[in-house]
Amino acid sequence: MKQTWRWYGPNDPVSLDHVKQAGATGIVNALHHIDCGEVWEVSEILKRKKIIESSALTWDVVESLPVHENIKTRRGNFLELIDNYKKSMSNLSMCGVKIICYNFMPILDWTRTKLDKKCKDGSKALEFNLSAIRAFDLFILKRKNANLDYMPNEIKEATDYFNSLSKPEIIEIENNILKGLPGSKQGYSLKSFKNLLKYYNGIGHDDLRNNLIYFLKDIIVHAKSLGILMCIHPDDPPISLFGLPRIVSNEEDFEFIFKRVPYINNGITFCTGSLGVIKENNLAKIFNKFASRVHFIHLRNTKRDSKGNFYEENHLEGDVDMYEIVLQILKEQKKRYLQKRLDFKIPMRPDHGHQMLDDLNKSNKNPGYSAIGRLRGLAELRGLELGILKSM
Repeated sequence: MKQTWRWYGPNDPVSLDHVKQAGATGIVNALHHIDCGEVWEVSEILKRKKIIESSALTWDVVESLPVHENIKTRRGNFLELIDNYKKSMSNLSMCGVKIICYNFMPILDWTRTKLDKKCKDGSKALEFNLSAIRAFDLFILKRKNANLDYMPNEIKEATDYFNSLSKPEIIEIENNILKGLPGSKQGYSLKSFKNLLKYYNGIGHDDLRNNLIYFLKDIIVHAKSLGILMCIHPDDPPISLFGLPRIVSNEEDFEFIFKRVPYINNGITFCTGSLGVIKENNLAKIFNKFASRVHFIHLRNTKRDSKGNFYEENHLEGDVDMYEIVLQILKEQKKRYLQKRLDFKIPMRPDHGHQMLDDLNKSNKNPGYSAIGRLRGLAELRGLELGILKSM
């Protein structure tokens, strides 16, 4: 696998020198300072590329080129925004960046309720708790008719959970959900979030699906002409939140997308963490069914409970059989190599490491993206890969 590292640009507390010391050779990056919907100009792309290459690294994947809410809802100036998106794609291709990761999650990007769950070994992990989500929805956000989305026992659990919280804990949950995690768009206030939710009134699961296909039928033809590989990231978590539909969560969702837009440029960011929190998802089966379309890989592990809560585990622990997934990836790479595909070496990055060791005491850190936890993850994955390769 091509070993890469997500880097958030010049303000990232993890420097490019640290990335090299971790063993990665490629960078996954985005121009987060450019507003969603604006064109990524060649000058800005080249400026960032020069910084990366001056550290003897390569910019291998864009994560993410964000999709504007007007495109997702097919409202307002969505046609102009699709045109801007295609211009950014053209400019990235001109600069030699050919893999673009994106998602189609409404309003919120990846969502967690706690950023510092203490693990048995003393490290800290990201956590998603459904009672916290429901308590936020019912008693903090106070979304209209939110109670209709939950069973009576779920409402009771959420009520008990909320009543157990201190005021600082309530603020913490609100901030974790609304203020934006690394890679997310700018955070929201309660008022602005409520207004955006209204923007999705009348847009259900099938509507959002159809809007995605409309978008893809335009941009994937453009991607093909540019030699760009587009790879959609699964929903994280892959469940409906706050009445918003989720449409990239399982095998059936991928089947729907690829039947309607069959070009190989229309591909997947295969994220073991996002897909792995649903026990019904057979990750090896999903990977093998769509292996030829896997253009980018996120390897991380999660541990879920019977209610659907989960936390980020160490990379070789948890519910994901990482050995089986890496084995299938290496088989796919060998198959591509024999087919003389230029993309036979798939970019992979270790995702969502624990806060540990010196990173525990640093004030300037991105939850899930501190250095040492990801370094541990990359080292474990490199060792696993080498062991499998030696046995093949």
